[in-house]
Amino acid sequence: MARRPRPKVVTLTDAAAERVREVMADRSAGFLRVGVKNAGCAGMEYTMDYVAEASPADERVDENGVSIVIDAKAVLFLLGSVIDYEVTPLHSKFTFRNPNQTDACGCGESVTIVPARAAE
Repeated sequence: MARRPRPKVVTLTDAAAERVREVMADRSAGFLRVGVKNAGCAGMEYTMDYVAEASPADERVDENGVSIVIDAKAVLFLLGSVIDYEVTPLHSKFTFRNPNQTDACGCGESVTIVPARAAE
């Protein structure tokens, strides 16, 4: 029996991919690792760290000409997310449109995320 294709954990917009390319060139790092951690008043925060190499358990995502890795512990929390890079007169930052996010704190620093359910 053939396995169905695995869905991408996250996708990056053109703006996010361009910013990752810029940041990684400046840092001369191997990968940008995306994850989540328990923190903040809403329960979780998105994380982004520079790593020299991917962990064997990391999920690699190749999108719009860049490669990032997703922390294995974050896969079910990030499944289906779109990472964007937004610039306004007041800030510039990566943003997450996450279908698993159910709430956010008032300041926007932390979020409530429920793990994605396995496809039936």
